[in-house]
Amino acid sequence: MQRSRIKWLATGLVLGLLILSASCREDFEYAPSSGNLEFSKDTVFLDTIFSNIGSSTYSLKVYNRSSEDILIPYVGLETGQQSSYRLNVDGMAGKEFQDIPLLAKDSLFVFIETTFDATGLPENEFLYIEDLLFGEGSAIQQVPLVTLVKDAVFLFPATLPNGNKESLVLGTDENGGEIRVEGFYLEPDELLFTNEKPYVIYGYAAVADGTTLSMEPGTRVHFHQNAGLVVDSGASIMVNGALSEDQEELENEVIFEGDRLETTYAQEPGQWGTVWIKEGSTGNHLSHLTIKNATTGLRVDGDGQLATPTLTLTNTQIYNSVNDNLWATSAYITAKNTVLGNAGGASARIDLGGNYSFVHCTLANYWSNGFRSGPTLTIGNYDGDTTQNLEQADFINSIVHGTLPLELTLLQDPAADFNFKFLNCLLQFDDSNNSFANDPLYDFGDTNSYENIILNQSPEFSLPFDNQFQIGFNSAALDAATPDLIDPIPFDILGIDRTQNPDLGAYEFVNEN
Repeated sequence: MQRSRIKWLATGLVLGLLILSASCREDFEYAPSSGNLEFSKDTVFLDTIFSNIGSSTYSLKVYNRSSEDILIPYVGLETGQQSSYRLNVDGMAGKEFQDIPLLAKDSLFVFIETTFDATGLPENEFLYIEDLLFGEGSAIQQVPLVTLVKDAVFLFPATLPNGNKESLVLGTDENGGEIRVEGFYLEPDELLFTNEKPYVIYGYAAVADGTTLSMEPGTRVHFHQNAGLVVDSGASIMVNGALSEDQEELENEVIFEGDRLETTYAQEPGQWGTVWIKEGSTGNHLSHLTIKNATTGLRVDGDGQLATPTLTLTNTQIYNSVNDNLWATSAYITAKNTVLGNAGGASARIDLGGNYSFVHCTLANYWSNGFRSGPTLTIGNYDGDTTQNLEQADFINSIVHGTLPLELTLLQDPAADFNFKFLNCLLQFDDSNNSFANDPLYDFGDTNSYENIILNQSPEFSLPFDNQFQIGFNSAALDAATPDLIDPIPFDILGIDRTQNPDLGAYEFVNEN
């Protein structure tokens, strides 16, 4: 027992001496930095941001390759406390730091963010460059920080005298209570969006009864989180995009997307809310428009009377919605050369009947961001206890495809009309278990509903998981479209001639060899 106690005391004494030795270590034991630091990047590019909207966090790793513990006398920004960059150096936040220790053969992280106010600058784009400094005097080292800052037109709800934000009523809940969201009505001088500057919207911007929101070719609209666009009853929207010569820049396309411009957000679903065309809004036209990365891409509520078209879609793409790309209820929609791509729900969802015509459209769902809750296309004439006539749902020269065996769902209440037809279409419906063999809705030999159908063949899309749905050389869609249309569509979504032996879908095959 005595021997064990002595051993325990000796061990404790050794540990105590080690702790005391570590706690008494002085700064002078570190050699001064000689300017031989190494960095994980020569330059830190913070991508692109909007004026007054913060960037993501970017990192830089700093290495001490020497065999000596060193002290970096200064780590900071070129303009010091006036800088619009912000740092976090080894867990400490600020803009300037003194005497940062760095052990031999060790490294430390520097994290960088920025928010820049471009108000008043003559340029719409400003390249903000500033050096991140390490050391002092002749031993100083620099790492440039580079950010492209875009000026924009910012639209947002006002703050009321009680401190609350201006809000809109979107409807009522099951108990009759108002459903409100932060939002505002666009003023008369805000109803023309141009391509001079991008637009950034906070909350929901609404188009009021009796007014029309118009957008010129090349307009860019960016929505903040939980933001969107509402077209009220009696209002309308006219998106007048045009064909672009450069399919990388899309200089004439109108684009709706989120307000995070970093490349990591380019294909990130669910960054903003939706575009909602409400019941009683008619005469809406969307041409050469791309809607991407929304919660629900386009919500369209028709009036059920179907006397006037609710919406015309031409050369439009909607993809990467968390829920549905197009969700239509009792609406009257005409779509040509339209692509409804990947979504967490349906590419197109039709509820409560209506009147629909899709010609030379590509509906394709290759969602890879988790579980998908619906097929590519759902058509129904009822919702809960309510039933409405499906006067027409025609799909002509189109493609309905995806990663599921069954990419079409038909939901009929026999108490109302349910009229649909697929003519010259490529359709994915692989009922290998014969679950629908006796269901007349899926009788592909019934020429009243299905005519010249290509079942379960590959469209050979180029990069379907990236929403690129151009067809390939061996596609089953080649030369399979009928040219005999009442209203011919002589060019595809990219302006390629399709008057001879047209292909199915929005894209005409181009042999680049």
